[in-house]
This record gives sequence, structure tokens and C-alpha cells, in this order.
Amino acid sequence: MNRKEFLADCGKMSLAGMALSLFPWLQSCSDEAKREVRGEKARIGVIGTGSRGIFHIKHLLQMPSVEVVALCDDYRPHLEDAAQYYPEAKLYDDYRRLLEDRDVQGVIIATPLYLHAPMTLDAMEAGKHVFCEKAMAYTQEDCLRVYERRKELGGVLLIGQQRLFDPKYIKAMSMIHEGRIGDVVGVRNYWYRNNNWRRDVPSPELERRINWRLYGEYSRGLMTELACHQLQNGSWSLGMLPEQVMGSGHLIHWTKEDERDVYDTVSAIFTYPNGVNMTFESIISNKHFGMGEQILGSKGTIDLVSGLYYSDEPMPAGSGMHRLVAQIENGIMSNSVFAGTSWAAETSPLAPGLPITPNVTVNSGESTVGAEADGSKEIIEAFAHAVITGKQPAKVLEESYYASQFALLADRAMHENAILTLDERYKIPYEPIRS
Repeated sequence: MNRKEFLADCGKMSLAGMALSLFPWLQSCSDEAKREVRGEKARIGVIGTGSRGIFHIKHLLQMPSVEVVALCDDYRPHLEDAAQYYPEAKLYDDYRRLLEDRDVQGVIIATPLYLHAPMTLDAMEAGKHVFCEKAMAYTQEDCLRVYERRKELGGVLLIGQQRLFDPKYIKAMSMIHEGRIGDVVGVRNYWYRNNNWRRDVPSPELERRINWRLYGEYSRGLMTELACHQLQNGSWSLGMLPEQVMGSGHLIHWTKEDERDVYDTVSAIFTYPNGVNMTFESIISNKHFGMGEQILGSKGTIDLVSGLYYSDEPMPAGSGMHRLVAQIENGIMSNSVFAGTSWAAETSPLAPGLPITPNVTVNSGESTVGAEADGSKEIIEAFAHAVITGKQPAKVLEESYYASQFALLADRAMHENAILTLDERYKIPYEPIRS
């Protein structure tokens, strides 16, 4: 397939129509679903109004089907910041008081990791629908407790794995399931930054409250803060769960500045029953490569973050002059033999990637598919719809559960210097997402 044919094929069907047929949790994003709840409002309370809470609030402001009726944070400056967006909302400094508010139908929990499970459990017990940021919980045991309690109580529970709602990822996975990149032979994830992950603290006694990510008492570090976002890429593309996990983590750079005790460098390998490996690597003292998520196939590669497809199959060669110009432009004039040598370094393909979602809009024009979108708005819209209807979106909770479990298992593997498998007691029914 040449470039023109590929782009035409990608644009044949509206993304919304394609996605709804393949991924049932997106029913809440359809025009029909929006008509179903038109005129109704989800009454939402936001627990945790720091940077992530404000991020969600800015999306909520764009949603006519949402009314934010309550805000909660035990750090007054954060609460006052949020109140500027919703001056009519009730303000609480204790989340338990917010949960007693009968006007609140659903809550968004954007608090430190160690609070996720207790707050989610309390909210479900209070009869509230819940959206909780990833990871699901601080421990594997608490992940299971949250999952099982939701089954007993009913109601809606979404965890912040927003890539499951990202149009680029949805289109990419449909292509993968159709065999467009051949057999999946590898999954590669990385996230590089260069900052100390520290936030300014107005007074010393607030250090651990504000910089909770740096301390193992409150956080599991890079695996739950970053890797957890990416770990559904393997199960989603392969249609199976990892069989074993190994990893290595160290604190190598930021020890000079403070007493943090979470790793600043991690590497993990997740091996699937068919032998395919998924990798995750993060270093927060070098940002050159940024963030990347790639599905590697025997016929091509899809870069999920940028929404680009790269073919491993030979494209039409074109004229001799065209090839000469391309070589000169890319500085690759070479006399290497056609078959190559066993010691010659491989180089990346020179052809630019092809966008898998060209000029496609979803949600009735409310958002445009592009590298800048990440599904964060769509997942909150889906939650608001679910609060109104009381319907739990299919399959996403199980995907989120396993992303959290394997993030925590990899963190354990690093600390124990061991190859680990998921204990049978943590396994829940799992139906692969396949087109």
C-alpha cells in the first residue's frame, strides 16, 4: 500500500463509528449517548485540587453535562485555587464530609497514591460513583479489595488510564488487531525527564505532604506515577496478560540533593505467554528521548504517542534521481553491499511516518485527533455520562486493574531483585480487548 492509499484507508470511516464497534466502553462518547443524557447534569465533587485536580477541573468546565457542586482539599491554597473556577461549589477540607453531601453523585479523586484505595472504598460505601486517578491503589492487596468491593456494591468505577479513551490509540489498536503491522513482536515504552520531581514547599512541615511522590511511604515512584499509564499497551495489543516480570531500579542522581527514597532510574521487562517482551524504562535525569510508546510488528511499527505508522515492508523505490536526492538530503551516501554486513549498524527507516488518524474529529467536533490529545478529556466525559446513567463502561476497569497490578509487581521485582509472577489470588476474570 502506498502513502496515498494508506491515508485514504485511514480516513474511510469516522473514528467514532469504528471505535464504537470495537471498544464497547466508548458507547458513552457517541452522539446517541449524548442525546440520551441531554439536559441532565452529573453532579460531581472533586477530592484533591492540586495540579491534577485542576487539570480535570479545566476539562469539566467545557462539559455542559457536568455541574461541580463540591471541592475538597486539606491544603487551603489548593482549595482556594479550585474555588475560583467554581465559586458556587461547597468547600470541604475533609473528604468524609464531602461524601456525606447528598447533592454529590460522583467524585473525582486526584490525591496521593496512598490515599486512592481508602478514599475510593469510602466513596463507594457512601453510594458515590468514582473516578480515581491511577494507580488503583498503593498495594496489590488494596487493588483487589477495591475491585471486589465495587463488584459487591455496584456503581461506576473508572481509574485514570486515559489512553484507553485516546482516539489515536483506539485507531492504532484496531489496525494492530486487523494484522496491519503483522505479528506483534515487541512493545516498547519509555519516559524520560530531567527534573528533580520536587515541588516548592512553603514551610518544612509540608515537605512530605507536597512532595509525597519522592517517599516510599506514600508513593511507589516511577512505576505507579508513569509506567502505569503505559502498561495496558501490551495487553491491549497482544490480547493477553504478562506471564512474568523482572526489573532493576536505583537511586543514582538525585541523592545529592535530598533524602528521597524512591528510584530515579528504573527498567522493567514484562514477558507474555507467547514470548513477546514489553519494556518500560524511565530516567528522570535526562530528557533527550522524551516519552515514547511503540508497538513493533513483523510488517511495521506504530508509534502510539505521535499516532504515526512506519512500514517495515519495502515501499516503491521511485526513480533513480528521486533516490539520489533522498540520499543526499539525508546524508547517507554509501557503498555498502545490498545484503549488508553482519557487523553494520542498523539505522531507522528514513521515510516519514504516516498519520493513522488524518483530519478526523470525534465527539461531534468537540475535540480533534492529534498528538496533543491523550484521552484525558474523553475519559472524564465518559465518567460524567456514567454518573448520569449509572452504567459501568465495559472492560476498562479490568484493564486498569491489571495495569496497576503489574506496575506494583514490577516495583516489587526491582526491590527484591527477582523474577516474579502474579499471585493467583490477585487474578480476576479477564476478557482480552480484540476487534
